[in-house]
Amino acid sequence: MNAFARLLCATMVLLATSAWADVSRDDAAAAAQRMSKGRVLSVEKAEAARRPVWRVKVVTPQGEVRVMLIDAATGQPL
Repeated sequence: MNAFARLLCATMVLLATSAWADVSRDDAAAAAQRMSKGRVLSVEKAEAARRPVWRVKVVTPQGEVRVMLIDAATGQPL
């Protein structure tokens, strides 16, 4: 691999990593818990509309299981 290709790959990895650095897994879980007033069951990385998101599964006080998407850059629900 030539120097340009290595630099391009390193830049792409750095950009992809920085998108996840804005909102942590714990922050996304806390935001979903506040909005749903429920209990968080799981949190995982995902992509929606070509944007990085946290996919948070919660169970509401009524017992309903919901999946909430939290924008990984802003912490806002989608």
